[in-house]
Amino acid sequence: MRRDYAKETESRAAWIKQTLKAAGLDAVVFGASGGKDAALTGILCRRACENVMGIIMPCESSRNFAADKDDALLLAKQFDIAHIVVDLTSAKATMINAINMPLIAAASTNIAPRLRMVALYAVAAQRSALVAGTSNASEAYMGYFTKWGDGGCDFNPIADLTVTEIFEFLEYLGASKVFYTKAPSAGLFDGQTDEEEMGITYAEIDSYLLDGIAGPNFDKMQRAHDISSHKRLPIKKYPN
Repeated sequence: MRRDYAKETESRAAWIKQTLKAAGLDAVVFGASGGKDAALTGILCRRACENVMGIIMPCESSRNFAADKDDALLLAKQFDIAHIVVDLTSAKATMINAINMPLIAAASTNIAPRLRMVALYAVAAQRSALVAGTSNASEAYMGYFTKWGDGGCDFNPIADLTVTEIFEFLEYLGASKVFYTKAPSAGLFDGQTDEEEMGITYAEIDSYLLDGIAGPNFDKMQRAHDISSHKRLPIKKYPN
C-alpha cells in the first residue's frame, strides 16, 4: 500500500524539529552524496529547519567529482540548502600510507565512508549541529552500509523507508528525476552500482520487505542479512 507522502512529510519534519529541540540545537548537517537517500534526508531536514548544510565529500572516484557532485549541487539549488565541498582524496591516501600494508578491497573502500563520518562530525561540532543519517531500510536489511561510516549519525529520518518508497517520496516532493531514475550507487569506486555489488535488485529486496514475497535470490538476501547482524545491533558489552 502506497504511503500518504503528504502526511509523511509533515510528520517527519515535525519529528526532526522535536529531535533538534530535545538536543537544544537548531542546525543539521548531512552528507550530500548526490544520491537518492541524501536527497530525501536533505529535503526533509530543510522542511524542518532553516539551518541545514549539505557536506559534499568527493573521495578519489572520478564519479564523485562529476555526476555525484553535480547532482548534490542540483539538490542544494532546488531546495535552497547551504553546502560546502570537502575533498577527502588526500586524507584517504594519507590514511592508507600510514597503515603501510596491502589492504583488501573491503578495507580500502570502507575508509572513504568513515572519513566522511569524521568530516560530518567535525563540521557538526563547529556549527553546533546534529548529523542526519541517510541509510534506508533496504540497505540496512542487507547490511549494505559501512559500520561507523554512513551508518554513523545522530538521527535518521528515512531509516524505515525502502528504496521503492524513497523513489516515490522524492517524486512526490518534486525532486529532480535524476534522484529516482539513475542507478543507485555508493560512489565508492568508478563503475560501482549498489545492485551489482549486492548481487540482487532493490525491487526484489523491497518485494520481500513490503509484501513478504521471497524472490529467486531470497537465500542470498538472507545470508547477507544474517552475516551483517552485528551492524544493526548495539555494541556488545561484557555483562556486569
